[in-house]
Amino acid sequence: MDSVTHLKPLVSVVIATYNGELYLKEQIDSIINQTYQNIEIIVVDDYSTDHTRIVLEEYALRYTNIHLDLSKTNKGHVKTFERGFELCKGDFIAPCDQDDIWLPNKIEELLKNIGNHPLIYCDSELIHSDGMSMNLKLSDIKRLKDLDSPLNYAIGGSVAGHAMLIRRETVVDCFPFPESIPHDYWLGFVATFSGSLKFYAHALVKYRQHANNTVGVNAGKVKAKRNILSKSDKNELKLKKMQLLASKCPEKLKDTKRSFNKLHESYMSFSFVNNCKRISVFLKHWEDITAYKKKNEIRRFLFCLKSFYQIY
Repeated sequence: MDSVTHLKPLVSVVIATYNGELYLKEQIDSIINQTYQNIEIIVVDDYSTDHTRIVLEEYALRYTNIHLDLSKTNKGHVKTFERGFELCKGDFIAPCDQDDIWLPNKIEELLKNIGNHPLIYCDSELIHSDGMSMNLKLSDIKRLKDLDSPLNYAIGGSVAGHAMLIRRETVVDCFPFPESIPHDYWLGFVATFSGSLKFYAHALVKYRQHANNTVGVNAGKVKAKRNILSKSDKNELKLKKMQLLASKCPEKLKDTKRSFNKLHESYMSFSFVNNCKRISVFLKHWEDITAYKKKNEIRRFLFCLKSFYQIY
């Protein structure tokens, strides 16, 4: 590593693996071949039972900047990423899936454009399991834009973890990560406390869609994995999520925290009073709450009207 590289900030790439032998080499190769070279690669394996660990150990022997943490039990996706974030030494952190392909200039471009933002994220090109393009970008399916309010995360989000570059101090503010909320959702939500999230409108990741995605997108024949839960169980999860968002939102954001607390109260039952509370927040902040939806303004506003009799 030359003296010029030492002057550049260290970027920590965090990969959470679990039975990912099929696509893992292609993903790691795309990270190693980044044009920005001052990186460390933290890989936390969640007790894989296939050949994932063999692949990882081969790479760790070849590259001194790859560091492995091999779990002795299965901790789940969120806690595996949390462990990886704990091990980071970089000024910036880039979460990474085990089955995508990064364009060579991904880290360089995001680092160059992050400015004073706590988080920057890029667009992604969707590819089939065999690596062939689906001729779709994530921005064709979700509304990707600059975000500046925690209420952008009240019911949904569009900032994918594989597309992020985040400041270390922002990630530290996220601890502990709740297991019931995806790690990238939590990262984006907490990042809005300290500034706006920057969208870089170029696809710098090839986002692979296949049957074993932990999270996927509804595009063509590819469907996101969904747990089969009863309506009451789903509502209980939504209530828990709103409670976590409301409690995490800082007191310094008084009006926003008040809105989250009001939403949390409204999720407790379908009483007339709670329904009125819920729709009042949705209508007051409809632009922020529906910021992630790929719909026109009229349809987004109508979506909010349904909150009177529906918990999202």
